[in-house]
Amino acid sequence: MVTMNQFRVFLLAFLLVASPFVRVARAQPSAEDEAASETVDESSDLGIVGEDVQDFGDEIFNPAPGIDTVSVFPKNSARVVTAGEETDLLVGVKNDGDSSVTVIAIKASVHLPFDHKMLVQNLTTMTFNNASIPASAQATFPYIFAVSKYLQPGTFDLVGTIIYEIDQHPYQNTFYNGTIEVVEAGGFVSVESVFLVTLGIALLVLLVLWVHGQIQHLSKKTKRAPNVEVGTRTTDASMDEWLQGTAYTQSLSSKSKKKK
Repeated sequence: MVTMNQFRVFLLAFLLVASPFVRVARAQPSAEDEAASETVDESSDLGIVGEDVQDFGDEIFNPAPGIDTVSVFPKNSARVVTAGEETDLLVGVKNDGDSSVTVIAIKASVHLPFDHKMLVQNLTTMTFNNASIPASAQATFPYIFAVSKYLQPGTFDLVGTIIYEIDQHPYQNTFYNGTIEVVEAGGFVSVESVFLVTLGIALLVLLVLWVHGQIQHLSKKTKRAPNVEVGTRTTDASMDEWLQGTAYTQSLSSKSKKKK
């Protein structure tokens, strides 16, 4: 039989286990992101976008002086990335140098937040043809990426890099180095929903068993009849001495003689 204490312990365990399963809500763009997006010239039409045309390997270049970069997640200031689905990212480049800048490619990678040496996934490398930024000008470049649909939901670090040339010398800038929140795709059935439904059914079954046990316990109490002890009548000897010679003893003796 399930006791009240066991029921309370099960309920507390249910709340503790279910509490981490909280979805990350998409937030509205903040004023900071809106201000950053205004600094990016979205009307720029430089270059033709391609994918994985050139393999840049793991070679690392230094940033060029006078080149500033900024990145914006359009309408996604919370930086929530749905596993298996495409995410948009805008990269703004401002050329304060004296020479023209030729943008070659944008690439990114996903790492564990506590150790950047632990690479989780290399994302798509997008290349640009004829993407030139004159001196004292700025331009915006789109970058579309998708993390693996098998990636476990959680917090990861995203490192985004833009590669460019100045006077045929390669350079690169890291336009984003921060966290992203990877969530599951919102399908009809998810692991979280299955877990919660199963746990809810188990809790309901346990509650029904507890109520049934309490009803049976109360019914057994009501069916119990009081025990009545029936024994032989005893007469105190002292009472017989007081009653001797009275009409009560005489009537008893006469009744006994008649029976004989």
